[in-house]
Amino acid sequence: MSPRAGHAGHPPRTLAFVESPVQLLNVLEWAHLHGLCGAEPDALASVPAQIRRTVAGDPAPAGAELTVVVLSPTDPMTRGQLRRMADLARDEGYRVRWEEARGGPAAPFQTIGGLTGALRRADRIVMGDPFSRYVQLLLTITKARDLVVVDDGTATMEFVGQLARGERLVRWHRKGGRPGARDLLFAPVSSSARRRLTPSARRTVEVFSSMPVTETPQGVTVTANDFAWTRARFGPPRITKGADMVGTSLVETGVVDGDRYLEAVRNLAEAHGTTRYFAHRRESAEKLHRLAAETGLEIVRPDLPLELIARRGPIGRTILSFPSTVVHTLPLALAGTGVRVAVCDIDPSWLTETASPRAQGFLSGVTGTARDVHRLAAVGLPPRAPSRPGRVSPAGT
Repeated sequence: MSPRAGHAGHPPRTLAFVESPVQLLNVLEWAHLHGLCGAEPDALASVPAQIRRTVAGDPAPAGAELTVVVLSPTDPMTRGQLRRMADLARDEGYRVRWEEARGGPAAPFQTIGGLTGALRRADRIVMGDPFSRYVQLLLTITKARDLVVVDDGTATMEFVGQLARGERLVRWHRKGGRPGARDLLFAPVSSSARRRLTPSARRTVEVFSSMPVTETPQGVTVTANDFAWTRARFGPPRITKGADMVGTSLVETGVVDGDRYLEAVRNLAEAHGTTRYFAHRRESAEKLHRLAAETGLEIVRPDLPLELIARRGPIGRTILSFPSTVVHTLPLALAGTGVRVAVCDIDPSWLTETASPRAQGFLSGVTGTARDVHRLAAVGLPPRAPSRPGRVSPAGT
């Protein structure tokens, strides 16, 4: 944390922007590591929970240094997890400001207009997604001299690499395609954001990540996220004898073919005796119902990021995953519990015709750089076995 942030005698005014539950979790991890203060526990305990946990606009507790701004998406599952994470942030003593940032055509203008004053007063900006057009637009307003990027999953690896190479900021699964009309229209804002995210004599940049960073941009401070807050607040979990599987949104993002994915899940489940499938918040209901019907797996829709769900337990002794963020984060969150994380490679034949040319290499890199995981070869896809009915569970475990 930069010693110059803030004014003499006053704590730095830190404004964090998040659009997903994982981003908010990693803001809490960053604040915990850097010792940002919230309200005193005794003071919090005296405030009724129903007052502390209002959806928006609750006053900042005395001594709070951090304000978290939730730029709420429209997806119901993501919104539900964000509300739960917002409750945890308030319990830590931080102020949470909930913005219906996508609540209609006028919402972006209302959100940005309402945040302009806070952006100009902030000494430090923390963001979970530097690829977000919303965040990039907000960066053009702030005068903060300290910028922090916290993990938004595997995208953080791509962001750091692009910044180091001086490339335009493009999500990995879209790279290789031709820019659309909206991309061209937004290009000046994106270029401005990239310049602001480049360290200078006037501005510091920190990347707080549990992901492997192989290309460190000059002047950028990289701080390791070891999920100390998660391990201190939750668990240790009860470990079950079976195996659990973690879902992915690679089908929804157009990278992996849906039929191939279903076959791979079925084969993995049968080979490892898997009974539960923890769905990614972006997986479609249609796909999940098909998985339940054709694999017999119990589909669980978590109400919190998987790192917290696994840490609370119960959780299987083995966790199976495809290349994703959790192959890096779960070993850290579950350190010392004896749970094994195993990752299955994505076979090139599973990729869609429209997948980015970089998809296979990027996904292999996600797997190959993961620490403390067991690597599984891509499973074969034999003819379908008879299906057995499964069920979809509500949020939680």
